[in-house]
Amino acid sequence: MAANITASLVNELRTKSGAGMMDCKRALVESDGNLDNAMDILRKNGAATAAKRADRDAREGVILTKVSENRLEGAMVEVNCETDFVAKSDDFLSFVGVVLEHAFASKVNGSEAFLAGNENIPSLINDVVGKVGEKTAVSRVAFEAVESGYIAEYVHPGNKVGALVKFINLDQSKREVFAPLARNIAVQVAAMKPLSVSRTDVPADIVAKEVEIYRDQAKNEGKPDNILERIASGKLEKFYKEVCLMEQDYFKDMSNARTIAQLIQEFNKEQEASVELKSFALFLLGGSK
Repeated sequence: MAANITASLVNELRTKSGAGMMDCKRALVESDGNLDNAMDILRKNGAATAAKRADRDAREGVILTKVSENRLEGAMVEVNCETDFVAKSDDFLSFVGVVLEHAFASKVNGSEAFLAGNENIPSLINDVVGKVGEKTAVSRVAFEAVESGYIAEYVHPGNKVGALVKFINLDQSKREVFAPLARNIAVQVAAMKPLSVSRTDVPADIVAKEVEIYRDQAKNEGKPDNILERIASGKLEKFYKEVCLMEQDYFKDMSNARTIAQLIQEFNKEQEASVELKSFALFLLGGSK
C-alpha cells in the first residue's frame, strides 16, 4: 500500500534538500515515503541534471576570498553558473562558501588539484545543480601562504573581480601599519589588471610578439628600417609600465607621480622594513582558466 505523503513530510524534505515542492513529492512517492531514500533520489536527479547541462556555458558566478587573521594564509575561488540570477541565490552562494572553506583548508593551487583532494565536492555540485537547475563549476582556486609576510585580498563589489597578493619579509609587529598599503595594492591589481609583478616575469613569447607588432606598426607608418628597433624598444617600455605591477602608476596618485615599487620603497624607508611584493593572483569572472 502506498505511503501517505503528507504536506509536512514534503516540507521536511524541501527544508532538508532545498529542492522544489513537486520534485520532493515525486521523490517521496517513488521512495514510498522514506525520507532518506527520497534524498538519494533527489541527489541522483541532481546528478542527471548536471550531466545534461555539462555542455552549457557557465560564465556567471562569484569570486570569494578568505584570509587568516594573522594574514599569513589566504585562498580565493571562482565558482561559475549560467546566469547572474542564480549567482545571487542563497543556494549557490552557500555552496561557494563551502568551496571557499575547503580551498582554505586544502592549501592547494589550481582547481584540478583542489577537486582531486576533495572527493565530496562533485557530489555537492550535483546537489546544488539539482537545486538551482544550472551548470555549476569550480573553475579556479588559488592559495597563498607565507612564514613572515602578509597576504592581502580584495574582491570588487559584485564579486566579479578578485585579487590575492603575497608580500614577504614583513615583521608581524608592523602588520597593522602595513595593512592599508597592502589592501590598496590589492585594489590596484583588481583595477589595473597587471600581467606580472615585474618585467622579468613577463613570458618571453609575449615580449617577442609585442616587439614584432611595434616593429610592423612603425614599418607600416613608413619609418626608416634603421630606427624600427628603437621605436619598438620605446613602445616596449610603455608596455612594461602598463602590465608590470611594480612599474604601474599608483591608482590613488592623481599626478601619477609614484609607482607601486616606489610606494613599497617609501614604506620600507619610513618603517625600517624590508617588505617585498612576491606574487599575486587575479581572477576575472569567466576569464581564462
